[in-house]
Amino acid sequence: MNYQRPGSGKGWTGGQITTPEKAREWVRWAKTQGIDGLKVGAHEPEIMAALMDEAKKLGLGSTAHLQQTGVPNMNAMQAVRLGLGAVTHYYGIFESMYEGTSIQPYPADYNYSDEQWRFGQVARQWSLVKPKSAKWYAFLDTLKKYDATLDPTMTTYMSGRNLMYRRTAEWHEKYTLPSLWDFYTPNRENHGAYFYDWTTWDEVAWRRFYNVWMEFINDYKNMGGRVTPSTDAGFIYNTYGFSYIEELENFQEAGFHPLEVIRGATLHAAQELNKANGKPIEMGLVRPEMLADLAIVGENPINNFKVLYGTGHLRLNDKTGQMERVGGVKWTIKDGIVYDAKKLLDDVAKMVEKQKKERGISKLPAVSMP
Repeated sequence: MNYQRPGSGKGWTGGQITTPEKAREWVRWAKTQGIDGLKVGAHEPEIMAALMDEAKKLGLGSTAHLQQTGVPNMNAMQAVRLGLGAVTHYYGIFESMYEGTSIQPYPADYNYSDEQWRFGQVARQWSLVKPKSAKWYAFLDTLKKYDATLDPTMTTYMSGRNLMYRRTAEWHEKYTLPSLWDFYTPNRENHGAYFYDWTTWDEVAWRRFYNVWMEFINDYKNMGGRVTPSTDAGFIYNTYGFSYIEELENFQEAGFHPLEVIRGATLHAAQELNKANGKPIEMGLVRPEMLADLAIVGENPINNFKVLYGTGHLRLNDKTGQMERVGGVKWTIKDGIVYDAKKLLDDVAKMVEKQKKERGISKLPAVSMP
C-alpha cells in the first residue's frame, strides 16, 4: 500500500503543511491520487487533528513516526485519541507514561542533531516509566479503546544493546553490500551510523529500555491489542531479510508464543492495512480466495525461528558428529507466483561479490579499526 507524508507526493503544489486547512486540503488531494494512507510525524495538535479527521472521513489509514522533537506536544496517547491508526518504533510511547515529568529531562547541552546523543539519551527513558502503574494501564486502555496498532520495529535498535554482535553477524560478509556497509560504518553524515564512542553505559541503558518496552507490548497483546513485526531495515547494521527474522525472535523474547508472533505478522498486519478503508482483507490467512503469499521451509519455525534465516541454523548431526546447516526458506509464493528462495538469496550473494570485485576487495573492511 502507498502511504505518504503530509505535504509530499508528485503533483502536490501546496507546499508544506502549516495550517489545519492546508492539512485537510492535502488529505483530499492524496485521496484523488490513490494514496492509501498517511505517515505522519508529531505534528502540532491542530494540524494532527485535521489530518486524522479528514483521513477518517475519506477512509485513509494512518501510521506515525512521532519524532522526539515533537512529542512534548504530540505523544502517542494524544495522537491515538485524535485517530492515529498505528504507532511505529518507540517514539511517543514512553513519553505517554512519564512519572514526575511531562517532557524528556535530557541534559542541558543535549544536541538532537548528534545522533549518539539522540539514541544514547532516548534509552535512558526506561527509568522514567513504572511498569504496571496507573499511567501504564491508562495508556494501554487508550490504545485498545481506539483500536490502535503497535509496530515496534525492535530489530532496528538492537545494535544499541549489543553493538559487537550486530556488527559481526554471520550474514554480513556474504549478503551485505559493501555500499550498505559503508552506510553502516560510524560517521557523522549517515543516519544511524552514530556509534562514535558507544559505551557499556549506553548498552546497559538500551538493555533496560528493551525490558520495559517488551513488557509493554506484551501486555498490549495480552489484552487483545494488535502488535505487528516489521524492520525499518537498511540502517544501524540492520540488513534486509535477516532483520525480519530477528524481529520475530524479539517478539518471542518479549513474551509472545511463536504462534502469536506469526499471527501478528500475518492476520493482524493485514487487518491494520484494511481497517480504515473498510475492505475485507485479501491476505494474512491461508484460505480459499485469499492471495497466496506463503513461505515454505523444510523445518518447523514454531520450534525455532532461526530456521527461517537465509543462512539457516547450525545443528549437530549425531550420526556424523559434525555440525550442519539446516533450514532456510526454500520457496516463497507471492500473488500465486512461486519463487525459488535459495536462488533469490544466491542472486544477492552474487550482487555483493560483484561489488567487492569492482572495489578490488575480497572482504568487507574492518569497522574503523586503526
